[in-house]
Amino acid sequence: QVQLVESGGGLVQAGASLRLSCTASGRALDTTPMGWFRQAPGKGREFVEAINWSGDVTDYTNSVKGRFTISRHNAKNSVYLQMNNLKPEDTAVYYCAKHAGSGTLWDPHKYNDWGQGTQVTVSS
Repeated sequence: QVQLVESGGGLVQAGASLRLSCTASGRALDTTPMGWFRQAPGKGREFVEAINWSGDVTDYTNSVKGRFTISRHNAKNSVYLQMNNLKPEDTAVYYCAKHAGSGTLWDPHKYNDWGQGTQVTVSS
């Protein structure tokens, strides 16, 4: 089993940027896609972005289009989420997850390893 650890969250003002990191240990990320999800208080877990192993295929939710960018460094067993022009509605706990290898990228049930999450708070 792989352990995923997120970092990089924090409290920022609207319009600021943050870069989240997710590093795997215990096992390599293999060739499966990786995804970022978020969960705001009182809401369900929401898909944010995902990336395949080679990095040439990504998927994202419309609300982050043009603002968030996912990337990965396979040699470092790491995945990143660059978040620009943050908005108060981006406030949530952000989780990275390892895809099971088949199925849609936006479905959280298709991911079998999750990190503990990192809090992102955006003030207006």
